[in-house]
Amino acid sequence: MSAIDPIPRRKLSQEVLDRLLARISTGDYAPGDQLPSERQLMEMFQVGRPAIREAMQTLAHMGLVSITHGERARVTPVTAEKLIEQVGGSARHFLATAPENLEHLKEARLFFEVGMVRIAAERATEADIDRLGWRLHEQRESMDDRGQFLARDMAFHREIAAISGNPIYAAVAQAMFDWMSAYYVNLLRAPGMEMLTIEEHERIFDGIAVRDPDAAAEAMTDHLKRAHHLYRQVQDQASGPSAEQDGDEGRG
Repeated sequence: MSAIDPIPRRKLSQEVLDRLLARISTGDYAPGDQLPSERQLMEMFQVGRPAIREAMQTLAHMGLVSITHGERARVTPVTAEKLIEQVGGSARHFLATAPENLEHLKEARLFFEVGMVRIAAERATEADIDRLGWRLHEQRESMDDRGQFLARDMAFHREIAAISGNPIYAAVAQAMFDWMSAYYVNLLRAPGMEMLTIEEHERIFDGIAVRDPDAAAEAMTDHLKRAHHLYRQVQDQASGPSAEQDGDEGRG
């Protein structure tokens, strides 16, 4: 008869966590509500203070409660942004550990943003197009300020995702920029990149403005593939003089 693995004993804090999660998910503790005090929770669950505190810290790390010194913990609204933020630190570590991980993210971003721009071209209202046009205008006006230009570049792409009306799309778009921002800043050091970016954004805007998903998708594909090629050049330049020479010859 084969050996059977013993059933592991669960930590008390995990039991407390599961019970609090159940009450939050059913709405017993709704967003904005304060949870019972530590002492009340100890009495409710018949456990000690360490188990309560560990469970509360886990809830806080999950973004489900906010803890302020001297006050009872309060249930926080769950948003798409908060959910994406939970993986932010892990994602940056994921990118830093191996170069191929950045390639995976670039591929995912291309798939995602081309899909987003198609939706934008199909759903955009006149007000949406006006807002996107204003984002493009702001970016054009900030060409002499690298920091502002980068921020407004991101704002242009976020606006496209926002046109979908789906907050998850907007949150994912922001997260991808956050994860890639350390690499992206280096691209703006290449001469002439600001004007080229503006011209590509104008093509994307025109496709959305005339409600042509194919034209918008083609413009976004060209834009991101060009940017991804420059990512490789930036990485090559960092690796040595010979790579930098190759990168300069590759610019067009």
